Amino acid sequence: MTLTSGPMTEPATRAAYDAVAVLYADMFRDVLDDLPLERALLTAFADLVRDAGPVADVGCGPGHVTAFLHSLGLDASGIDLSPAMIAQARADHPHLNFTEGTMKALPFPDGTLAGALAWYSMIHLAPMELPDVFAEFDRVLAPGGHLLVAFQSTDGNVPEPFDHKVVRAHRWPIGRVAELAHRAGLAEVARLLRRPNENEHSPAGHLLLRKN
Repeated sequence: MTLTSGPMTEPATRAAYDAVAVLYADMFRDVLDDLPLERALLTAFADLVRDAGPVADVGCGPGHVTAFLHSLGLDASGIDLSPAMIAQARADHPHLNFTEGTMKALPFPDGTLAGALAWYSMIHLAPMELPDVFAEFDRVLAPGGHLLVAFQSTDGNVPEPFDHKVVRAHRWPIGRVAELAHRAGLAEVARLLRRPNENEHSPAGHLLLRKN
């Protein structure tokens, strides 16, 4: 969950997640067990893209969500900015493929992915970078392919910086994310805004998008 890009944000994000990779993996290995709504949304995403082609977990961190997608029958692989996170993902899930990479230059030919996941991996981007990232997702998705994004959200109208436990990040209004995705050619299929649980400080925003 650590893929970002840009000369200002990328080095800091990489270094911060490299430093906590082992701890991060231990903390989040079983996180989906306590998130039934998220499991249901990931399962719906899997139902939409299963047997249609490969799926990329972009900003996969230690690979626990990639592994969950694989358990649902997807041809899922992971990409992350942090070498230490990739090493951890490979150690925890040796049967899956994990690669270092950046979100603005995904290592896939045009129109080759049936699906892509960005699970809290866009939050470390500068707001000005998000349009380019959605354009890159649009490039690699096949027609009819789906993108599922998750992020800390806000009830406000503009992205809000906050002190993430690892490195500086932004909360995003769910409507604003949907608008930027639409401008890149991605149509909204569904949205879920979950209020924070006892361990969270922000609502959890989720958007399911489809390439036209």
